[in-house]
Amino acid sequence: MDTTQDSQSTTEPYPDTLVVSRLFFPRTGGIEEYAYNRCIRDAQNVRVLAAGCPGDRQFDREQLFEIERWSMPPWLLRGFIGSLLKQVLSMFWSLVLPIVIYRRDRFTTLEWCHGYDFPSLLLLTYILPVKFVVYLHGNDVLCPFRNSLLRSLFILTLNRTDRVICSSSFTKNYLATDGRVKTPTAIVNPQVRPEKFALDATSDLTAERSKIRQTFGIPETAITILTVGRLVRRKGFNRVIQCLPQLQQPDLEVHYLICGKGAMEQELKEQAAELQVTDKVHFAGFVSDRDLANYYAACDIFAMLTFLEPNAQSIEGFGIVYLEAGYFGKPVIASEVGGVIDAVQQGVNGILIDPHSDAAALAGLQKLCSDPQLRQRLGEQGKARASLVTS
Repeated sequence: MDTTQDSQSTTEPYPDTLVVSRLFFPRTGGIEEYAYNRCIRDAQNVRVLAAGCPGDRQFDREQLFEIERWSMPPWLLRGFIGSLLKQVLSMFWSLVLPIVIYRRDRFTTLEWCHGYDFPSLLLLTYILPVKFVVYLHGNDVLCPFRNSLLRSLFILTLNRTDRVICSSSFTKNYLATDGRVKTPTAIVNPQVRPEKFALDATSDLTAERSKIRQTFGIPETAITILTVGRLVRRKGFNRVIQCLPQLQQPDLEVHYLICGKGAMEQELKEQAAELQVTDKVHFAGFVSDRDLANYYAACDIFAMLTFLEPNAQSIEGFGIVYLEAGYFGKPVIASEVGGVIDAVQQGVNGILIDPHSDAAALAGLQKLCSDPQLRQRLGEQGKARASLVTS
């Protein structure tokens, strides 16, 4: 186990809550952001147990709360066998180490930050005499429901905890409809964390907006659509590209800017070439949090047309990027699916469309591209809404 500690003296009382999360910063992702937000809100009262990841030593030293890590050898990150071994290793350490830490420090509450590795949590509820809280997001709920045995064990696990916190109404309703969860359940939506962008109230991104556009050859007069996320099918990148030819008008030029990496990149490039819009689709690759603000500033519309993949059982649990776009005053267009309905309100900060209708996607994008007043109104309302839920 790799342990990183703050300057807390061993004579001082330890925090009474242990937060366990295989997924944690500096690894990036929605669950990682959610878990970190929870910890910084109560930094004096929590400590974290998480899997190791690249860059964790320096990150851990900079935090106001203590972080202990189990080692995750780099070779486990590659290939199917490595992925399987990584999961087994995480389940083992997330079972054993809380017991070790409890015997050492006697914490009173254990918080499990996602539904993954839940068999370890189930066993801990029989071993440790503490309160248990589990956070659920989306895919971590759908996965165990694929198998009847895992589903039964998952529901048993939740019923043995003291509280379930869902990141969206979709997740809570899914449990209520498809499960038999008796544990008190609440909704705590993800929140925008302005600090991640290294901005303050006086920050002006006008120059950065122009620089990003110049980098990709996007005219200042063009409408730019932005999507941020892993290049996976359910994010709907291909749906936006499909609409691009029809969005081009004699007096309107539309570009599409994509921030993220993933297995679909080559397929998306081939789609753009086939539709003859290669010069209108721009791949920025991975973009750090500090630079991401510049990309939000560079766009006019934020779009992520997600959908449910029945075979993969994968869905958008919330979509913090919708709120982040609003924080920068950008209108959004999204699919009415999963937890997205908590992040995007129809006619308030964006437009919600039928996730299965390409015609609706095109109509929504055309409406936003052609109506600057609508973009401004939705952007302003989105900014006001995001400011109400910033951490």
